[in-house]
Amino acid sequence: MQNVIVGKIAEELGVAPWQVQAAVELLDGGATVPFVARYRKEVTGTLDDTALRTLEDRLHYLRELEDRRGAIVESIRGQGKLDDAVALRIATADTKARLEDIYLPYKPKRRTKAQIAREAGLQPLADQLLGSPEQDPQQTARSFVDVEKGIDDVALALGGARAILVEQFGEDADLVGELREKMWRQGRMVSAVRSGKETDGAKFADYFDFAEALQKVPSHRALAMLRGENEDILSLTLSPEAADRDPLDTSPNEYERRIAARFKISDQGRPGDAWLRETVRWAWRTKFLVSLGVDLRMRLRQAAEASAATVFAENLRDLLLAAPAGGRTTLGLDPGLRTGTKVAVVDGTGKVVAIDTIYPHQPHNKWEQSKATLQKLITTHHIELIAIGNGTASRETDKLAAELVAANRQLSKIVVSEAGASVYSASAYASAELPDLDVSIRGAVSIARRLQDPLAELVKIDPKSIGVGQYQHDISEGILARSLNNVVEDCVNAVGVDVNTASVPLLTRVSGITTTLAENIVSHRDSNGPFASRKALKDVPRLGAKAYEQCAGFLRISGGQDVLDRSSVHPEAYPVVRKILRATGQQLETLIGNVALLHTLRPEQFVDDTFGVPTITDILAELEKPGRDPRPEFTTATFAEGVEKISDLRPGMVLEGVVTNVAAFGAFIDIGVHQDGLAHVSALSEKFVSDPREVVKSGQVVRVKVMEIDPERKRIALTLRLTDEPGAGKGAGREGRGGAGRNAGARGGAKPEVRAGQIPRGTAPAAPPAPGGALADALKRAGFGK
Repeated sequence: MQNVIVGKIAEELGVAPWQVQAAVELLDGGATVPFVARYRKEVTGTLDDTALRTLEDRLHYLRELEDRRGAIVESIRGQGKLDDAVALRIATADTKARLEDIYLPYKPKRRTKAQIAREAGLQPLADQLLGSPEQDPQQTARSFVDVEKGIDDVALALGGARAILVEQFGEDADLVGELREKMWRQGRMVSAVRSGKETDGAKFADYFDFAEALQKVPSHRALAMLRGENEDILSLTLSPEAADRDPLDTSPNEYERRIAARFKISDQGRPGDAWLRETVRWAWRTKFLVSLGVDLRMRLRQAAEASAATVFAENLRDLLLAAPAGGRTTLGLDPGLRTGTKVAVVDGTGKVVAIDTIYPHQPHNKWEQSKATLQKLITTHHIELIAIGNGTASRETDKLAAELVAANRQLSKIVVSEAGASVYSASAYASAELPDLDVSIRGAVSIARRLQDPLAELVKIDPKSIGVGQYQHDISEGILARSLNNVVEDCVNAVGVDVNTASVPLLTRVSGITTTLAENIVSHRDSNGPFASRKALKDVPRLGAKAYEQCAGFLRISGGQDVLDRSSVHPEAYPVVRKILRATGQQLETLIGNVALLHTLRPEQFVDDTFGVPTITDILAELEKPGRDPRPEFTTATFAEGVEKISDLRPGMVLEGVVTNVAAFGAFIDIGVHQDGLAHVSALSEKFVSDPREVVKSGQVVRVKVMEIDPERKRIALTLRLTDEPGAGKGAGREGRGGAGRNAGARGGAKPEVRAGQIPRGTAPAAPPAPGGALADALKRAGFGK
């Protein structure tokens, strides 16, 4: 069966079966996706991490499918009903849904009306009525009346026969599958407000009278409607047909006609035809429509969850791989009004060297005193960066920092996201890491550190709390956790980790390192001092050969005994580097960074039985710049002076901002007024955009134009097409109820200025602000706002 699974995955990925087989063996052997993608390219034929993640997911699904297949076979065999035909149908079922359709007639179930009817001897009546429509049902049923068996009259006999046929129709696997796909293709999700819930459910107003084709419902709308139903505001139904039928139309619908055709039922004017047609209608309404409705609701939810999890994962990837400010002494400010602004100074390694609390804002208004306190810290600790949390009093605190920057030329100030800082502050890890600091001060520490190295700090926080998702609270825990954990693992291993400074949470995300091993590494480091070489990792308790193989290439040692230990070259490949040194007559110190010389070398020169061209190509690239960081250069957004709140905005203003969140319908952008604006997908480019991430990513610094402002509802409409004019083409980009025309009305214009960004300031809240007008309509349809 393993060969069947391998063959299927290979076909889906468009690769050779041997590549899949090799990857499966490595993964089954305990290797991680980052390790296989980076260090086993020859073995898998250079399958990349994306292909390997897909392979891993499909392997899990297909193995579950095989386990279920085996259980079903044993169940049917135990009933004595497993013949060759049934066995073949089970063996060829390629999805879990298909497998369950086949199993349905054999699945143990509570006593049904059909079973009771069979026990009363009505199966022959059902067979006669179905097979011989020329018989009159009333006359035929009379001979089956039996008071002792509970069949008191003809009506009961016919009712029992109908129950048997309805169950028989509903357990036809091929028919069920055919109708399910038909309903998925042409059915609609219909939403209506529950009586008396109009006021309480105002935020779902766009779904009070709403219908959309199942296949076209985007994930954010599906999850919004399902949330509305869960909150008892909306009533959702699945309409099987693309358009409402005339309620006076009594003719069979398409589904009923297919059921009838399947069992050779037709209206030829025979005595039994009318009864059989009514049986088909009854089967459709009471059996198929109900069960298929449940199936398709689940399918819609699963598709929506998968899409939303992908959006969350991609935004998280962008955030984790945001440009680090680096090891510069940083002042972290967690703004507050009544309780004061918390202050923390961390040195270049992230160590806390000073803390304080200042009260520059209302009701205390100790502006000058607060500025003097901060100036003293700046002078004493040679601070280069000020990180300002983007919560309450953020812009007021930013103004205070601006005065300090004006007086200290070496200073730069950056507003960063606070998302998840409070979660970290109250966590068990924060208590262990900063035991002597108050919870509120820990937030300022986290804000400072996430500016220095967003990846290293954000891995300490549950990814769900970082707040870059789309309806993340409506996604199944397992789906979201698996997706986000994979992203964190891939990001950490892509960047690499300094083993002498990394925290336990960061080390835990490294390939092959468990929580226990991470704790052992830190404990060994604390007791014996910094690791001088990768080889010294072998002295860590319980870090065996397998774990060392998996993690060594991703751990960096700066200033160690071997220059290669700070690179991504795996220790197992060090002999290849020695071979290159011999061939070039160079010392390692003179070869590293010698781009001209390295470009003259051909990987084929150094191939052996273990290492092929892909790995050697990677090694040569790494020798050009050992330990290169794949993240972009650090840049900052400059918010416009005097633009601090929505009332300061004017249509037509061109501002700089930071993309804080990307959803299926557009991008949320912080322009420094405490409310993120929305650039709808239709306003991201002069070209058609199907996926907003084609144009923008979380953390990017962009230039935008203000199109519409609604201060009352705190909504801001933005565009990245700087030639757009406010008020022109109000219908452009409207996201119609049918999902069409998402980029309708896109006009030509200058390409937006986009450059790599910092940690974004602000994240989309549970009910994020939205623009007014056309874009407001689009956002409301996404389930946000009132």
